Amino acid sequence: MGLIYVNPEGPDGVPDTVASARDIRTTFGRMGMNDEETVALIAGGHSFGKTHGAAPTDNVGPEPEGAGLEQQGLGWQNKHGSGKGPDTITSGLEVIWTHTPTKWSNNYLEYMFKYDWELTKSPAGANQWTAKTTDEIIPDAFDSSKKHKPRMLTSDLALRHDPEYEKISRRFLENPDQLADAFIRAWFKLLHRDMGPRTRWIGPEIPKEVLIWEDPVPQPDHKLSSDEIASLKKELLNSGVEPAQLVLTAWASAASFRNSDWRGGANGARIRLEPQRNWEANNPKVLQKVLSAIEKVKEKTGTKASIADLIVLAGTAAVEKAAGVPVDFKAGRGDASQEQTDAHSFSYLEPHADGFRNYGKSTGRVKLEQFLVDRANLLSLSPPEMTALIGGLRVLNANYDGSSHGVLTKRPGQLTNDFFVNLLDMNTVWKPTSFDKFEGSDRKSGEKKWTATRVDLFFGSHPELRAIAEVYASADGEKKFVKDFIKAWEKVMNLDRFDLA
Repeated sequence: MGLIYVNPEGPDGVPDTVASARDIRTTFGRMGMNDEETVALIAGGHSFGKTHGAAPTDNVGPEPEGAGLEQQGLGWQNKHGSGKGPDTITSGLEVIWTHTPTKWSNNYLEYMFKYDWELTKSPAGANQWTAKTTDEIIPDAFDSSKKHKPRMLTSDLALRHDPEYEKISRRFLENPDQLADAFIRAWFKLLHRDMGPRTRWIGPEIPKEVLIWEDPVPQPDHKLSSDEIASLKKELLNSGVEPAQLVLTAWASAASFRNSDWRGGANGARIRLEPQRNWEANNPKVLQKVLSAIEKVKEKTGTKASIADLIVLAGTAAVEKAAGVPVDFKAGRGDASQEQTDAHSFSYLEPHADGFRNYGKSTGRVKLEQFLVDRANLLSLSPPEMTALIGGLRVLNANYDGSSHGVLTKRPGQLTNDFFVNLLDMNTVWKPTSFDKFEGSDRKSGEKKWTATRVDLFFGSHPELRAIAEVYASADGEKKFVKDFIKAWEKVMNLDRFDLA
């Protein structure tokens, strides 16, 4: 309750300022903030306001979901005194950072370096720090006749005790104008970075300056005709690259998208840039082979199509060939440069597991099939869409490392419903060979037939997903499966095409 980003008392409540700095760097890094932006947000934000810890936190009632109906979804009822104003309890810490807590100033950093600090307790018993001084310069929030010594949090003093944070903090102390500018920029980024690229923004106050965290992509200046698209498909399919690798590369590019902050996706072709081109999930050796072939097609044909469009078109052409039916393609992507790509913040998009490509391992806390559901959610996929994509990518032989796990078909490369037919075949008995891997054998003869992962068997073990798999595995289910796979494929390829909405 009341803890924002990191525990302000220190990791697990331990008042270790250096360890607190590590937590701050990790947490703010996940929000796409570098060290300068982090210091600016903390130092600027703590120019204002106060924390609340008037009494022990056992005075605070249950959270909204655990509170009684009479509290009408509010919860955290405070029984200390009036329960508000000077009796407020949220974080349990009682700190006002500056002597002008309603005005912008540089006092936060001035006090941080002016005083030495000793560990004390808030009225609630929480760890906080008080200046070793007789100076009582901090106004009381509710009694104008009272003054207090300066106080700070463990997470505040982290900016003084971490070597990199200290350098930045001292520079901001000596150059208040730099702090003001950095805070304005970081605050704008904090409030807007989950809105996606500026093509999604509306309103008259959009800044003219394009910032790197927006993941800018140049607009293409060429429209592809239907004849040119058809010609490029042929060239890409004849480029000497296996269709499965074209599918895999298109998927790797497009499926980097996440709807939590609208980052990633095929637009920009950042899969050819750092850090994505070296992600293990993208199989760098195969990726480079595919990208080289695509670039040769671009050079040979003289097309003005972007590499981003050609990556998706290559995968789409391979799916179309495997399905024997048309697959829609929307041109209009651009190619970002390395200079337009924040490699550090993009590193947080690297998947630890991607069940669609049979990549990754279970951890002590999260199983592979749970990683898959999370990935599907980030791709805005429904259970049927997720199921269709898994079944299709397996028979298209699109595992990240070219393995045969889950490729439950004797005719890989053709878009069939074989994955579901063979997964649900009662003549096959499955046995684990490790926590994540399984072997399927003929029930009568014991002859080995297939290998699979937890992700593959998930679609036969989970009741809702098995019901979907049974539809696709039925004698008349292949046509529906192919249709559903293509529709889901088209959806993923265009997840970041906000211009099409």
